[in-house]
Amino acid sequence: MATRKKKRTKAEARSRGLTPATLTSGNVPAAVDALRRQVDEDGGEVLATYKDPVGGRWQILAALPIDAVQPTPFQRDLSETHAARLANVIDQIDRFLDPIIAVKSPEVGYWTPNGNHRLAALRTIGAKAVVALLLPEAETAYRILALNTEKAHNVREKSLEVIRMARSLADLDPRAEKEFALEFEEPSLLTLGATYEKKGRFSGGAYAPMLKRVETFLASKLPAALAVRDERAAALLELDEAVVAAVAELKERGFVSPYLKAFVIARINPLRFQKGGDPKFDETVAKMLASAKKFDAAKIKADQVAAASGPPED
Repeated sequence: MATRKKKRTKAEARSRGLTPATLTSGNVPAAVDALRRQVDEDGGEVLATYKDPVGGRWQILAALPIDAVQPTPFQRDLSETHAARLANVIDQIDRFLDPIIAVKSPEVGYWTPNGNHRLAALRTIGAKAVVALLLPEAETAYRILALNTEKAHNVREKSLEVIRMARSLADLDPRAEKEFALEFEEPSLLTLGATYEKKGRFSGGAYAPMLKRVETFLASKLPAALAVRDERAAALLELDEAVVAAVAELKERGFVSPYLKAFVIARINPLRFQKGGDPKFDETVAKMLASAKKFDAAKIKADQVAAASGPPED
């Protein structure tokens, strides 16, 4: 069962980090110096080299050729509408005020884990360069969920990003899945992401509350853990087929509501009256599948559906 995050207490004022006068003091590490030379070789310009005021890590503020920067290959798909809106705003104020975060790509150029829409907007208006906060730690590219502030994620977008990151890391850094808790944020997102890969119109939001109670990060290494996630995705899709059939029965009997699927899922969820404990994915989904297959629409009353609420069907 997933552990709850502890509420952070407010820190004492001015108790952490560096003072302004010390942000540029000290010797620049060899890795950061090599990254500065790489920027020059790539036709960019180093604007500043300094230490982060919180953690004290060295980083570079740089202007990079816009064609040298690409979004990480595992992040969510571009929203043309959002990119067009950003392009219009940047064009109107005639300023680019929000530098992207970037790391060196494993191959050529640079990756941004949080600048896809800003890059697209700049390209739309014909920009030649982009200002980036360039970090020497390439693993930052996998902390996209914490870094992405451009556009709020929905369940589908977030889970697809997580599963894409996991599949990429399975080749690059195949440690245990549980060691990537910061990058993946929530274990249920891995199963949901694998499910969305198989069925893009899956109603993940309707299943998310149940999954959050039964999912934990796995102790097995990523390649093996991904095989488990794929198996769980198949089980969820089988369950969803039975739920869809139950919803169809309700509609045949004249029930009309955007919450029919959420109603059926809540109705067959064995955890709805269970507090505490340590429910397991396989056991819970198996019980729900059996209940969905036995679902009797004739026993459902209109006031029961009317009282239901939750994520509407996709």
